[in-house]
Amino acid sequence: MTATAALTLTWDDVPWKSDASQRLSRTQRARITSTYKAAVPADIATMTFAIDAQVAAEADDARDAIARFDAELSMMFPDGEFAPLSSVLLRTESASSSQIENITAGARALALAEIGIAKHGSNATLVAANVDAMNRAVALADKVTPDTILDIHEALMRGQDHANPGRFRDEQVWVGASPTPHGAMFVPPHHDRVRASIDDLCAFTARTDIPLLTQAALAHAQFETIHPFNDGNGRTGRALVHALLKGGGATTQTTLPVSAGLLNDTDAYFDALTAYRQGDPSPIVERFAQASFSAVDNGRLLAKDLNTAHQDWTARLTMRRHAVVWRVLPVLISQPAITSALIQDHTNVSQPAADNAIRQLMEAGIVEKASGIQRNIVYLAKDVITALDEFAARARRG
Repeated sequence: MTATAALTLTWDDVPWKSDASQRLSRTQRARITSTYKAAVPADIATMTFAIDAQVAAEADDARDAIARFDAELSMMFPDGEFAPLSSVLLRTESASSSQIENITAGARALALAEIGIAKHGSNATLVAANVDAMNRAVALADKVTPDTILDIHEALMRGQDHANPGRFRDEQVWVGASPTPHGAMFVPPHHDRVRASIDDLCAFTARTDIPLLTQAALAHAQFETIHPFNDGNGRTGRALVHALLKGGGATTQTTLPVSAGLLNDTDAYFDALTAYRQGDPSPIVERFAQASFSAVDNGRLLAKDLNTAHQDWTARLTMRRHAVVWRVLPVLISQPAITSALIQDHTNVSQPAADNAIRQLMEAGIVEKASGIQRNIVYLAKDVITALDEFAARARRG
């Protein structure tokens, strides 16, 4: 048996008990039988993968491009001011990953959500939760374990009881609009198989004999095939990619917005996942390589725009270098929606000092008061908001 054949899914016949109270059409009822077929993922911990040679080479080139991008960014901003750019790139990756699931939020809305100004359950708060999950993934990158995955999911889906945050599913799920597994687009493994499959996946991520980006793409595809949660699988699985890139040393100081690269052709991404389940691992590796190149190009433009904004700000300010306002500029790169309290917290200054710094920023045209917000006085760095929205537009266009 070849490696490709070994990867192909097999199927369980699982008993199905019909719910008489469920309203179904005649066509839907005609599809229902006493059993349904649920996927049985192959064990990949020790598998040898047959990757197309050209695709493998492209993935290696993409991994090198990621490392160069990471090194470039560390030199773009003055000492001590790179960390905010890292935060921005992580936020853009989180927003793009959410958008693949049709959860969209503009830069202004997301910036406000991250300081607690958004309706509970809004798209912006969901994306903000994805930012937290990405942070968890990067922080836990040393070793991928079942607990690591649960921790990422808990951060992502906190407060969404239907998803059972931080716990593997204990019921059957399926992909597609079908009211039963019969006729669904894809039926992941029965929940009794989830933990063993996750253990196998974690063992796979510990291997060092597979090129890093190829390994990350395969791990992601296997995770999506296992589909271990009631909801949030796609976003958790893409966060897992960043844990692997960080743990493997491709990224050291930043988060490459790979999901932004996937956004320009989501059909190809989902087709590649299907191909993986049918035994061909090359398309998902190719898609991640292409997405990485696209993400590097788009990320460079975003970094350039933010660096230009930072240089423009420094030219507008005439205060002495020890003034508080200079310490606020990196905060604005990281968080383009600010309040006096946020400035006090980030720079450890008094309210009068924070208020004075905000006044100076307004006089220089660097921030403006946000409109339409009650109870809170919020100021926006319009240059950063514009740069982030332009990044998102480029990702959609490809």
